[in-house]
Amino acid sequence: MCKLHENSQLPLERQSDEALCALAASGVRQAEEILVTRYNRLVRTCARPFFLIGGDSEDLTQEGMVGLIKAVREYDPAKAASFRTFAEICIRSRLYSVLRAAARDKHAALNQSVPLDTPFFDSNSYTSGTSQLAQQNPEESLIDREHTAALLAGVRKQLSEFEAKILGYYLDGLSCREIAETVGRPPKSVDNAVQRIRRKVARQLLSGDLSDS
Repeated sequence: MCKLHENSQLPLERQSDEALCALAASGVRQAEEILVTRYNRLVRTCARPFFLIGGDSEDLTQEGMVGLIKAVREYDPAKAASFRTFAEICIRSRLYSVLRAAARDKHAALNQSVPLDTPFFDSNSYTSGTSQLAQQNPEESLIDREHTAALLAGVRKQLSEFEAKILGYYLDGLSCREIAETVGRPPKSVDNAVQRIRRKVARQLLSGDLSDS
C-alpha cells in the first residue's frame, strides 16, 4: 500500500506501466494516452517487418495501436508477465489477425506476409494467460527460426552498406526522420532506401531462395 501511495504522488509521466494501467482501468484517460505514447515505437517495431514484405504501413500501424490499447485495458498485474511483454503479445496477435483476414480475402499483398524477426510466440515462455493469446497465431503465419535467419541473411547480402544500416534502424522502429537525423541524410534519401529494401525483400521471397550460400 505504501508503494502505491508513493507512486500516486509521482507525475503521471513518471509512473510505471503497471501503475498507469491501473489508473487507466479506473477511468483516468490521460494514463492510457501516456502508455500509448510510451509504446508507439514498439507498435512500429512490430509492424515494420510486415510492411517490408508488402503490407500497408499506415494500416498495419493502426492495427498495432488497436492491439496496444487492448493491452492497456486488459492487462492483469496478477499475471507473471510484465506489461511490456503483454503489450507486445497483444500487438502481434492483432497484426496476425489482420494477416489471417487478408489471407481469407485473398489480398495478395498481405497473404504472403511473414515476420522477419525471430518468432515471438512461444507457449513455454509465458504464463497460461499470455499463452492463450499466443496460441491465436496459426502455425502457417510463422516461419521457423532457421528460415527467418536465412531470409534476413539472404536479403542483407543484396543490400548496400547504407541500406543495411537503414534496415537495422528501421526494424528497431525509428521513423524515417529519426533515421535521417541519426545517419545525417535527408528523410527522402532514407525513404528511398526503405523502398529499395522492400523490392529486394520481395524478390527474395518470390525467388524462394532462403539459402545462406
